[in-house]
Amino acid sequence: MSTRAPEGGSSAAGTAPVLRATGLGWSVRGVPIVEDVSFAVTEGEFIAFIGPNGAGKTSLFNLISGLCPASHGRLELDGADITAEPVHARARRGLGRTFQTSSLWPGMTVADHVRLAAQAAAGPRASYRLWRRAGRYPEQVAETLERTELAHRADTLASALSHGEKRKLELAVLLVSDPRLILLDEPMAGVSAEEVPALTALIRSVHRDLGRTVLMVEHHMDVLLDLADRLAVMHHGTLLALDAPDAVMADATVQQAYLGEAL
Repeated sequence: MSTRAPEGGSSAAGTAPVLRATGLGWSVRGVPIVEDVSFAVTEGEFIAFIGPNGAGKTSLFNLISGLCPASHGRLELDGADITAEPVHARARRGLGRTFQTSSLWPGMTVADHVRLAAQAAAGPRASYRLWRRAGRYPEQVAETLERTELAHRADTLASALSHGEKRKLELAVLLVSDPRLILLDEPMAGVSAEEVPALTALIRSVHRDLGRTVLMVEHHMDVLLDLADRLAVMHHGTLLALDAPDAVMADATVQQAYLGEAL
């Protein structure tokens, strides 16, 4: 296999990519954090990003989601240049993201988290009419709670949830806005071993049953090998490899750069 990522090419011949990064980079005071990253993601694909701590995985997600401004390069979503677009504009285009650290409100119920996310996605005028007709919360909220296996916890405060349930709630908050491209940043972080299989199954369902395109950063290799179509290896802010999981795991350069280093 080639250990170099394709230079912005599509992951499937003849298929226009949903997301394309070309020479994407971010520097802070002249120090490169992410450097000349190029790759493309086909609709419905699942790409997992791996690499040692500090390799630039979350920084790359910050560039894609708009939290950090690109110092150079180009980022396209459905062929449109979004390199300079703010976070909310990318969200309106269908890009959604979760984070390593939970941002839930401890004193708010599960249902109200999802309801407010749906309201924000609908916009102020639409959400007012929607809630006036629907009462407590509209059908899309109930459906999202069912899909994320949280319907029985609808009236539970976020502070009373297990860590795995909090991760499910973060997914529910994301899914209710119906994003096409989902970025998951270490969704298994802090989740107990007993809850990992259920959360893995939920992410698989989001990808396969809902047909969402997913990019995920994760350190649980068994989870990644179960879910990913391709593995992307980050090292010192660069994209070292992008290929099928078996090919990446067998590559000597990857083994030296990633598997041989402590996470």
